Amino acid sequence: MATELDPNAVKMFGFKVWTYKMGEQVSLMVHLGDQLDIYKTMAGRGPMTSDEVADATNLHERFVREWLFGQAAAGLIDHVDGAFELTDVQAAVLADEDDSLSFAAGAFRGGVEPQVIDRILESFQTGIGLTYEEQGPNAAAGLARMTGPWSRLALTDRVLPALDGVVAKLEAGAKVCDIGCGGGVMLSTLAAAFPNSQCVGVDPSAAAIDIARRRGQEQGLSNIEFIQSGGEDIAAGSEYDLVITFDCMHDMAFPDRTAAAIRSAIADDGTWLLKDIRSTGDFDKDMRNPLLAMFYGFSVASCLQSAMSEPGGRGLGTLGLHADAARELTTDAGFTRFEVHDLDDAANLYYEVRI
Repeated sequence: MATELDPNAVKMFGFKVWTYKMGEQVSLMVHLGDQLDIYKTMAGRGPMTSDEVADATNLHERFVREWLFGQAAAGLIDHVDGAFELTDVQAAVLADEDDSLSFAAGAFRGGVEPQVIDRILESFQTGIGLTYEEQGPNAAAGLARMTGPWSRLALTDRVLPALDGVVAKLEAGAKVCDIGCGGGVMLSTLAAAFPNSQCVGVDPSAAAIDIARRRGQEQGLSNIEFIQSGGEDIAAGSEYDLVITFDCMHDMAFPDRTAAAIRSAIADDGTWLLKDIRSTGDFDKDMRNPLLAMFYGFSVASCLQSAMSEPGGRGLGTLGLHADAARELTTDAGFTRFEVHDLDDAANLYYEVRI
């Protein structure tokens, strides 16, 4: 006889599952609000009716009204006396891309293209994932916006000053290489802050490099260049004073090759700044992170795809380069100094690596 199910347990578990479907829909709504500039329009303007929001954004009121009610239902905007308001706190996360370290709306992409989903399904059968290039231009653009606020606002004020002697070198004029530069947000920020330094960014994704080059041109930066290339291909003997790998080593099929290339290309007194996802390597301990399921979702859909995009790939994935693994990787490459910096970044730790 089949075990009789507890109907309340089934009901509660069903509710949990449907909350993830709700998250999928709310995610799309956040993407729409970001792309249509509704959040930015509402920021700082106090309570607004749906007509006022529609007029201010030049959008159709009926669609705007439905979107506003949905956002209020999700708790992302306030609804009081028939009006809608984006509070200062909400604006810091949803609207203020330029000045808020907490800006998050840029991380929402509105879903994954059907052809990419088909390839992800196929990767479960073949064991070979998609490169970032194969994940489409939205992946590169979305990643640039997701990581942009922290890169722009914390890099020069918080991250670089934590490193021994690096700021002084950059001010005097240093050679910098950003491996896995993506859309170039971080390196453009660094190049603008330290005009005496020469900066080169490399990334295997043509889409990412196109975005990075446009960014550099728009900012009028003459001390920066971007090259489509893998990290393992940087030239030995380049004597880089600073090598940066931000949230990319775990995406590489063969991070050990890139680590070895960095060892050959860095100056004897140079610094490798390795930033990667905050994790412990122990699932039970990592379960304390309320966003852990999201990180594993990112991994299956993107990071692990890239890390398994070549036969025999290491397959680290989003959470695979915790501090112990990073120390082992750098030691095996010939580095002897490894210091962990916790810089109040909720998602990442920073490792200062030297010969």
